[in-house]
Amino acid sequence: MSFKKLDICGISGSKKLKSIISLGLIPGGNSISPINGKPANQYFFPTELFYSKKSKLVQLGIEVDKNLLYPKNYPYKTSTTKSLINNFKNLYKEISDLFKINKKDLILDIGSNDGTLLGNFKTKCRVLGVTPENIGKIAIKNNIPTILDFFSPTLAKKIKKKYGKAKFITATNVFAHMDNISDILKAICVLLDKKGILIIEFHYLVSLINKLQYDSIYAEHYRYYSISSLKYLFDKFELEIIYVKKINTHGGSLRVYAARKGSYKRINSFSNLIKYEKEIFFKKNIFNFKERVIKSKFQFYKLLQSIKKRKIYGISAPSRATTLINYLGLNRDILECILEIDGSKKIGHYLPGTDIPIYNEKKLYKDQPTYALLLAWHIKDELIKNLRKKGYKGKFIIPLPRPMILN
Repeated sequence: MSFKKLDICGISGSKKLKSIISLGLIPGGNSISPINGKPANQYFFPTELFYSKKSKLVQLGIEVDKNLLYPKNYPYKTSTTKSLINNFKNLYKEISDLFKINKKDLILDIGSNDGTLLGNFKTKCRVLGVTPENIGKIAIKNNIPTILDFFSPTLAKKIKKKYGKAKFITATNVFAHMDNISDILKAICVLLDKKGILIIEFHYLVSLINKLQYDSIYAEHYRYYSISSLKYLFDKFELEIIYVKKINTHGGSLRVYAARKGSYKRINSFSNLIKYEKEIFFKKNIFNFKERVIKSKFQFYKLLQSIKKRKIYGISAPSRATTLINYLGLNRDILECILEIDGSKKIGHYLPGTDIPIYNEKKLYKDQPTYALLLAWHIKDELIKNLRKKGYKGKFIIPLPRPMILN
């Protein structure tokens, strides 16, 4: 079976779960089929969000076989996203400013992909990446030691035996993706030095709900964290949050530093976030999400009806584009194609669940379609600036949170 139903909270075990929204059946965001080749098997998964009052965790109602979600030919490559490159440079500087980095220190990056994050550290300390996809071979070629496997308690013991304990463990935008998070935390605690620091980045649940980012709900994202739910989880493993920072990645994320209880003083206060979550967010905002999503969907259809010349190209094909396009029911008759930058492994394939082909971005400047639908709308300012600079003269469609056209 490709997935199993989850009817208990993933961190508290509570059976009291409340449904927030269902987006229907959505395919895996990276199960791509070649345009002129044999179609790949595609799996569609029920995409329903549930809320646990006990832990404040929001999660999917399923858990998918990780080998389906992250095959060896997984097409995503961190180094093609400028905002992430800059984010990791900022993370390196921040860690260097907050803590001393010694040559003998080990930094372990879970979900290291092509090694973009670790590239900032490799001349300052020992580095080690863990990623299950073949994309990790790029990191190895760049002299960044990388284990091509899923992170697990068994692997953690092997790493400890060979490399010793880690001073820093990073898990950027992967903490919500890993199944059985309790086992992952156990493994992290095995590897984390007595004065070690765990640093995670994740799409903040408050941003997702308040900014109507329903397109970031898909099978690869099992859990959607708030500070409240993260604190609940860390308490179980004698870890405590010592620093929280808002960052811009993925439309509104948090960077959180945690350490063993009592090993560090708190670096900054985040009590205002917890207060907001407790007094407003979990009492009101989370439960009107469904109605706002439905309203936005009909607003998008109304926008399409207002368009006279329907020559629309999509811009960028992140995983969230799969959710957006499948939920809205778009096909090639409406969206002729999607364009990706040079180097993207998605070029020459169809977007999952659709007949919409993905081509090189150069086609945009040659064809000059009337409209460009920004599927990575959360970085619209950066995209519009770059596309104008490269010569696109048409109009932009912003799908969320309120659909609109920008000249």
